[in-house]
Amino acid sequence: MATLRQLEYLVTVVDEGSFTRAAELLHVTQPALSHQMRALERAVGGALLERLPRSVRLTPMGRAMLPHARAALADAQRARCAARQASGLESGELAVATLYSVSLGVLPPVLRVWRRAHPDVHIRLFEHRHADELLAAMDEGQADVAVGPVPPDWAGPVRELGVEEFVVVLPTDGPRDEEVVSVELATLAECAWVHYAPGHGLADLLDQVCAAAGFQPRAAVRTEQTAAAPLLAAAGLGPALVPANILPPGFDGRVLRPEPAVRRTLAAYTRREPDPVTAAFLDVLAREAHVVPSHLVGSVLP
Repeated sequence: MATLRQLEYLVTVVDEGSFTRAAELLHVTQPALSHQMRALERAVGGALLERLPRSVRLTPMGRAMLPHARAALADAQRARCAARQASGLESGELAVATLYSVSLGVLPPVLRVWRRAHPDVHIRLFEHRHADELLAAMDEGQADVAVGPVPPDWAGPVRELGVEEFVVVLPTDGPRDEEVVSVELATLAECAWVHYAPGHGLADLLDQVCAAAGFQPRAAVRTEQTAAAPLLAAAGLGPALVPANILPPGFDGRVLRPEPAVRRTLAAYTRREPDPVTAAFLDVLAREAHVVPSHLVGSVLP
C-alpha cells in the first residue's frame, strides 16, 4: 500500500522534474528517494515515471495517479489542521482557490472580516485564470474551498453566493447621455475591444456573448489582468466587458448595462463536508460577499 511519504516523493519529483532536485528539497539521499519510488511502483503494479537523461516524465499510470496523490496530501494537511482546531488551537491555514476577477471584486471585504474574527487562521490564496482550471485544481485537492462560477456536475457541497452582473465600460471622452444606462452589444460590433489574453476565462465569455449578438469582437489590446481592462477602456482603447463588482465607487469611466444582460452565478464549493474552520469561512463568505456592487444598483444595474 502506498504511504503518504511515498506520495509526497512522487509529487515532489514531478514538480521538480528531477530526482536530484527533489532529494535536495526533501532532505533525503537520492538512492533513498529512488528506493521509495521503486517501492511505490511495486505497490501500484507498474512504472509511474520514465527516467530521461535530464528529466523525468510521467507514464500513463503516473498521470492517472498524480491528481489522487495531490488530493491525498491535501487531505492529510487538512486533517492535521482539523486536529489542531479540535484540540482548541486557534491557528492554522485555510486554502482558498478562486479566479482573478473574484479575488479582485468579491473576496477583499470577506477576507477583511475574516482577518478581524480569526487573526491566527491565515488564508492561502490560489488564483486561476479560467473556471476550468479552478475546477481541476479543486478536484486535485489544491484548496479547502473554491469560489467561482457554479461547477457543473460537482459531487461535493455547493453553496450559491449570488448572481454576478457584467457591465460594459466605454471611454470617458465619448458622447454621454445621463439618461442612457444600457447598450445593445450588437451596436458595438465595429469597435475594437479591450479583450483578454487567450486562456483567460473572460476572453471566452466575451467571445460567447458577442457571438450571441452576431459578431466576433476585434481586439485593440489583450490583457492578462482583469483589473487593467476597465482602466484601458476608460482610457479610450475600446469597450470592455467586466464584472461590475471590480469597479470601485467613483470609477472614472462610462459604465453601461449590456443588452442582453450578461450574468453568471457564483458559488463556494468544497470536496467534502466542510470542517469547522471551512464552515466558518463559508458563513463569512455568504454574509460579506457583495456579488452585485451596491454603488451601481439603481443607476446602471436593476
